[in-house]
Amino acid sequence: MKKLIIIAALAALLAAYFIFDLGRFLTVDGIKGAADWAGSIYDENPVLVLAGFFLIYVTATAASIPGAGLLTLAAGALFGLVVGTVLVSFASTIGATLAFLSSRYVLRDSIEDRFGERLKTINNGLERDGAFYLFTIRMIPLIPFFVVNLVMGLTRIKTLTFIWVSQIGMLLGTVAYVNAGTQLAQIESASGLLSPAVIGSFVLLGIVPWIAKGIVGIIKRRKVYKGFTKPKSFDRNLVVIGAGSAGLVSAYIAATVKAKVTLVEANEMGGDCLNTGCVPSKALIKSAKVAATMRHADRYGITPTEPDVPFAKTIARIMDVIKQIEPHDSVERYEGLGVDVVKGYATVIDPWTVEIARNDGETQRLTTRSIVIASGAKPFVPPIDGLEGSGYLTSDTMWDAFAAMDKAPARVAILGGGPIGSEIAQAMARLGSNVTQVEMSSRVLGREDEEVSALAKTVLEEAGVTVLTDHEAVKVDGTTLVAKHDGGTVEIPFDALIVAVGRKAQLTGFGLESIGVDTDRTVVTDEFLATKFPNIFAAGDVAGPYQFTHVASHQAWYASVNALFGQLRKFKADYRVIPAVTFLDPEFARVGLNETEAKEQGVDYEVTVYGLDDLDRAIAESETKGFVKVLTPPGKDTILGVTIVGSHAGELLAEYVLAMKHKLGLNKILGTIHTYPTMAEANKYAAGDWKRANKPEALLGWVEKYHDWRRG
Repeated sequence: MKKLIIIAALAALLAAYFIFDLGRFLTVDGIKGAADWAGSIYDENPVLVLAGFFLIYVTATAASIPGAGLLTLAAGALFGLVVGTVLVSFASTIGATLAFLSSRYVLRDSIEDRFGERLKTINNGLERDGAFYLFTIRMIPLIPFFVVNLVMGLTRIKTLTFIWVSQIGMLLGTVAYVNAGTQLAQIESASGLLSPAVIGSFVLLGIVPWIAKGIVGIIKRRKVYKGFTKPKSFDRNLVVIGAGSAGLVSAYIAATVKAKVTLVEANEMGGDCLNTGCVPSKALIKSAKVAATMRHADRYGITPTEPDVPFAKTIARIMDVIKQIEPHDSVERYEGLGVDVVKGYATVIDPWTVEIARNDGETQRLTTRSIVIASGAKPFVPPIDGLEGSGYLTSDTMWDAFAAMDKAPARVAILGGGPIGSEIAQAMARLGSNVTQVEMSSRVLGREDEEVSALAKTVLEEAGVTVLTDHEAVKVDGTTLVAKHDGGTVEIPFDALIVAVGRKAQLTGFGLESIGVDTDRTVVTDEFLATKFPNIFAAGDVAGPYQFTHVASHQAWYASVNALFGQLRKFKADYRVIPAVTFLDPEFARVGLNETEAKEQGVDYEVTVYGLDDLDRAIAESETKGFVKVLTPPGKDTILGVTIVGSHAGELLAEYVLAMKHKLGLNKILGTIHTYPTMAEANKYAAGDWKRANKPEALLGWVEKYHDWRRG
């Protein structure tokens, strides 16, 4: 109702403008005549004329009626330079603010619903530099006054910022126009007010804030680097610390563009992913799946059998898988690519110097233009009484421990209900261990929607895992884990205790604290992945906010390119489309928003769910457990987020990742040929279900009548 009143009021003002031909007053001749008439009254009743003019100016600008410049001329003619400037300065700001608020209240929500993603980048920029942008626009008289008011109302710039910047930014233009108005008798047309030289002066004044910002940046950099001496020449263009996913990609890119780069790694090339994380865990999961398939072979018309699991051979296979992949990340390969690889411990001495305690006993110092910190993360170990000294394992240490075992541990207790803990729990249960998984919160995979978490728990329990949610581990007593639950305690005996409650960034041990690099659970970086020192960057788990190998590689591009070419152009790291997969069986994959996040963020959505029990290929393979769940804005095919549970869900998700990245909707997926019979058809059928739910009923009614007519 309020919106309708505002729209009606604006419509009435515009109607009056045209009905009463008020535009005739907004010409130079019209202003001259009105000024002569008002001047005769002003001498007798100045307050009335001042108030009337003020009200007219505010009304005209609030209604976004063109002609503010001519009204400003009239102010100069009637009231002189000082009074006219004060009057117009406040009247224009008030009128502009009313137009700004009207645009915001009436139009912004509908504009954001339609162009939300496109406006997001603009709003982020305005949140950071809104005052600079607005001041620049206000200083350039070529941009219509009313257009600025209406457009800014559609953004997220703060009202108070709009008011004070407009007041200041329009002041010089106001003075110029009011001063010209004092010579109104000599002015023949509005176009004669501003010569190219005057316009150029305004443009220069408009970019002054950006020049000032650049100067402030230089001052900040000098302050940051105070106390350090920059070398006159450098041994390297880039030194990369850490040879995990982020470090390897950073070094690879630097070598590709012919930069001189050194990659420093103290331990194994390939980092956690190759040696203790992604690769060995997926090899373990595959072996466990084969065991489960044998155990449930009757699903495929084959006599089931209890598998004999020679655990030592199972782990030996995993180690062999690592060795087969090792050459991809090896010293030899990267040296062949042009990277100087040094095995040893790196310490940042100052922003341009890295000292390396080499594994061969030598010490090496290198000066470098830029540094990329890619030191990764390590398992977080909670402060639980008795845990230290209990012989607990983590995702980093369990592989060596398993390699020393002839058979799988009989009783395994796992702390943590996230992706890592859940993957290990299912795999070890399938390989014959009695597994108990302990999670402090109310559900496993707690970041997913409730029904997804519930399905994950069911999948774990079907594998034989005892899942204990709402259990808080408080003590380790010998080979017994003690947890609190419902006011009492639960004792969980174990032969192996695996801690999998998350990972934390490796922030110490390589000099960041000594030179003052800011850290807060991760290395603090800006949108370009630079630290407080503009030449020191961070990428991967140490930088956050996501701890995925594919995100580390993604960040490495931005960190290395900005480190090498940032003086020419810098690129902001793009986190808009981040896929993630939990490699249970079936897999749990997601990109974008789920329902929980959409509700938390106040995003309107509709849900389309396609069950895999309807998919021919899934039925043929007896892999019908799962679904494709797509979130879209009501009535639109824009993909807000997708959750897929099912066999090969990680592969199925890639189509949606591509679609979201390149702003392709469900209609495009529906119109794409998918090979029959494949699991990928599930994506097309989900799009088809969305299409049916959003079919144009009214149009189809007319189509039905058309077909009736065609039949005679």
